[in-house]
Amino acid sequence: MTVQLAPAPRQAHRKRTPPQRRMARFDLRGVPYLLVSPYFLLFAIFGLFPLGYTLWLSLHDWELAGDKSFTGLANYTELIVDAEFWNAVFNTVGIFVLSTIPQIVLALLLANALNKRLRGRLLLRLGVLLPLVTSVVAVAVIFSGLFARDYGLFNWMLGLVGVEPIAWQNEKWSSWIAIATMIDWRWTGYNAIILLAAMQTIPKDLYEAAALDGASARVQFWKITIPMLRPTIVFVVFISTIGGLTLFTEPVMFEGNPQMTGGTTGQYQTVAMFVVEAAFRNYEMGYASAAAWLLFVLILIGTAANYWFTRRIGGSR
Repeated sequence: MTVQLAPAPRQAHRKRTPPQRRMARFDLRGVPYLLVSPYFLLFAIFGLFPLGYTLWLSLHDWELAGDKSFTGLANYTELIVDAEFWNAVFNTVGIFVLSTIPQIVLALLLANALNKRLRGRLLLRLGVLLPLVTSVVAVAVIFSGLFARDYGLFNWMLGLVGVEPIAWQNEKWSSWIAIATMIDWRWTGYNAIILLAAMQTIPKDLYEAAALDGASARVQFWKITIPMLRPTIVFVVFISTIGGLTLFTEPVMFEGNPQMTGGTTGQYQTVAMFVVEAAFRNYEMGYASAAAWLLFVLILIGTAANYWFTRRIGGSR
């Protein structure tokens, strides 16, 4: 007679992960978030908080050293009918168009030239960055002298061909050209280096195959280089849009005084100058905050429009 013993009750054993596996899993999943967390923390302090605080200020009638009262959207409705604000918007967009379009075109051509086999390529590539390391104040002072009415170099050159001297600061179109020239001289080389770095990642086999098919250098540039550079061109256009629509230092130094008026009739006052004038000369912090938020909306619109346009470069749909 055999006696069968009842099976022992199963005990639920919880699988314990060894410490080494837990650390490996944390290294794989947790460390990346830990490493990028300082950036998001700093962005929250110096980015999101100022945005939220500026939005809150824009809803108040707030003097810099006075009383404050909640007014809702009154600052925005007042800005919409403010002729000086729209003049600043018009100036900003005009200078942006005059500076950005030639800047991107020249940067593309310059990057394509620096990508060729040239003697002293390293020195040439370093040379295009010299304007960037130059103080923007020094650049503005030098160009203000170049565009001077009586003793400026550009008026002297115009005089050689029989053109009357131009008072560059007095007219809207001439001041725009002068400021756009300063911007292009300073930032074209920077954009060219970014585009050059992207050009060097394009496989050489594409150019060799195109050359075997009889494609000229111009055809290779439009059919290979430009389409392959599309993501980089989008990035360059983005940063140029943000920088162009927040233009401040060049027109202030071109004006030559801290009034922030952009000339006697505001002929080259930008939105950034309008914000500073409203905040620190007229002491209207709420009004200036509302103008800053409308500038933010303008940047979003300009960036979206440029993104839509640049996505179609090279036949993208």
